[in-house]
Amino acid sequence: MSAREVRFKQVDVFSEVPFKGNALAVVFDADDLTGDQMQAIARWTNLSETAFVCRPSDPEADYRVRIFTPAYELPFAGHPTLGTAHALLESGYRPRQAGRLVQQCGAGLIEVAVHDDGTLAFVAPPARIEPLDAGEFGALRAALGCDDVDFDDIAPCCVDNGVPWLVIGVKSPHACVSITPDPIAVSQIVRKTGMSGLALYASHAANGPATLEVRCLVAEGGPLYEDPVTGSANAALAGLLAARGRRPATRYTVRQGTAIGRDGRVTVEYDPSGKIWVGGRSTTIVEGTFRLP
Repeated sequence: MSAREVRFKQVDVFSEVPFKGNALAVVFDADDLTGDQMQAIARWTNLSETAFVCRPSDPEADYRVRIFTPAYELPFAGHPTLGTAHALLESGYRPRQAGRLVQQCGAGLIEVAVHDDGTLAFVAPPARIEPLDAGEFGALRAALGCDDVDFDDIAPCCVDNGVPWLVIGVKSPHACVSITPDPIAVSQIVRKTGMSGLALYASHAANGPATLEVRCLVAEGGPLYEDPVTGSANAALAGLLAARGRRPATRYTVRQGTAIGRDGRVTVEYDPSGKIWVGGRSTTIVEGTFRLP
């Protein structure tokens, strides 16, 4: 029996400089793949996520995407949303409506704006926000090995927009980047709160490289690791800042990945209708085919 081949691209998301963003594999024409096959491919690519492009079942959508980590399927994730849209447009797909894509995924329909300058942005899904129990503050401080966690301005909150994050303010970008977490202690907090990981953030000075510095420590499904650039966490943070009346600006920028040698750049914009747009650039690094049994 001859092997079947499916097209794929490997995309660097939230960066226009190769190898400085977050890698994503995008597999096209995936309607005939089973969930087990998708999971096997995602386990083999060993990237934080692999996206599979399928025909939509909702008439309002341009396409449907299924998103897998090496261990499980996600209803939504930010960098796969932008990376998939980038790969689809680059492959020649023409949106049903100029300047706009609609992605169908486990979290529902996600609107993606296609800007003339090549950037893409998705509308952050609605998020549930629950403050962290104050009784956990000491354990959190010990797990991060840091006295610069900000428990006063905006207390740490569990924010779930399809991917649940414990969002934590830190008093300076230097402290944020310098934190050396205790992997076991962080994993215990993540399991206890039911989150995917910790999203740390701090404000830069007015002349800094970005408005905010962000780090994401992921502890779900295996050993603790740092995600290079994270769309869902930046969407969660933007929603939390808006809910607490602490938006830094109508439009602001984020730098992420500094501690691990990346230089991801994220834009966040609050539009007058109340939508939160999370965006950036993507760069295709690899194009080819997967050979399937």
